[in-house]
Amino acid sequence: MPTNNAPAALTASDSSLRAAYLTEVLGLLYPTGEGAGIEYLVVPDARRPRLLVPANDRRLAAAAVRRYAEPTSRLARFKRDAVVAALRTGASGLLLRDRVTVRESGGIDAHLCEALGQQVRISVHIGPARANRKPVLQLLAPGGTTVGFVKLGVNELTRRLVRAETNALESLSCAGLQLITTPSVLHAGGWRGHEVLVQSALPIWRPRAAVRARLNPAMRELAEAFGVTRCRLSQSEYRGRLTTRLATVKVSDDGRVLERAAAELLKRAGSAQLSFGAWHGDWTPWNMAAVHDTLLVWDWERFCTGVPVGFDGAHYALQAAIVTAGREPATAVDQVIDNAPALLAPFGVGAAAARITVLLYLVDLATRYLTDRQAEAGARLGVLGTWLLPALVRRVSHL
Repeated sequence: MPTNNAPAALTASDSSLRAAYLTEVLGLLYPTGEGAGIEYLVVPDARRPRLLVPANDRRLAAAAVRRYAEPTSRLARFKRDAVVAALRTGASGLLLRDRVTVRESGGIDAHLCEALGQQVRISVHIGPARANRKPVLQLLAPGGTTVGFVKLGVNELTRRLVRAETNALESLSCAGLQLITTPSVLHAGGWRGHEVLVQSALPIWRPRAAVRARLNPAMRELAEAFGVTRCRLSQSEYRGRLTTRLATVKVSDDGRVLERAAAELLKRAGSAQLSFGAWHGDWTPWNMAAVHDTLLVWDWERFCTGVPVGFDGAHYALQAAIVTAGREPATAVDQVIDNAPALLAPFGVGAAAARITVLLYLVDLATRYLTDRQAEAGARLGVLGTWLLPALVRRVSHL
């Protein structure tokens, strides 16, 4: 049976994990501890850090907060705007009282200025606990314009993901996409053994447009952008790749449960005719924005070709249900499986194939979580036995 025991990391609060990461990421960005001091404001405070912004320039600090991320709720937008207003007016001392100082000699700032051939300042994102968490920086020109965003791969997993995103963006730039706008690569290289990707800033601050009618056509365009093949699941390259990946996760209880469920699914659905194309890999409401003439889509580190068409639709629905709508993860899994025919109809996937595709997506996602060791990293959804595996085992047995 699926396990439900969380590792110690999951007993810590998100705030405490972010606070610990604040110290870690500053050590990565400014490793020598020498030179002149750079002072950052901690937003909202040192107990719940989300963002570091330059403390000595109100305009840059306000711009960093304003373009840090797009809030997903009215309350979050109000809080963001209140901080921006306080920074612009000089009243930020009432809201932002915590500061950190680093020594800039040998730090990331000089490297980025040299790589881009221009002066830039940085703000630092402090993300939630995840195995794939990495330093993410916003680059600001002296006038407050957002120049781009930087991702730093600092271990085996994140270096691989940063390289993958670099390759994905370069491939997508030649794909002729009409409905989707992706970042461009401004610089890619290495720094102190870390993998560096600098990508252009998408204009997420432009007025928003309705997304509902445009989402599925854009996902389908991506799915077909590099060609689509159709064959039996048992004869597909995808089946071989998935089986290879599953073989590496059998060291854990959850991995063994997943491998057995996947083997049963591949056996029962082996004769199903499926279409295989590309997918973003993490297309969610917070990795995209709709403006009047395009969909802006970022975070392409999980991009892949040769997967069942419809994976993006299933992933978006599951993540939106859990994060945006606040549904219990186990309930959200069941709902996505139940809604599979309607979810994947816009991709030209029939009802029977849709159910198989969604189950394959869940196997693929679970394999990713186990391969990345998300539970050990403290990720909220890392313990698959508490939400994903029970539904997957149950539904495969009734396929």
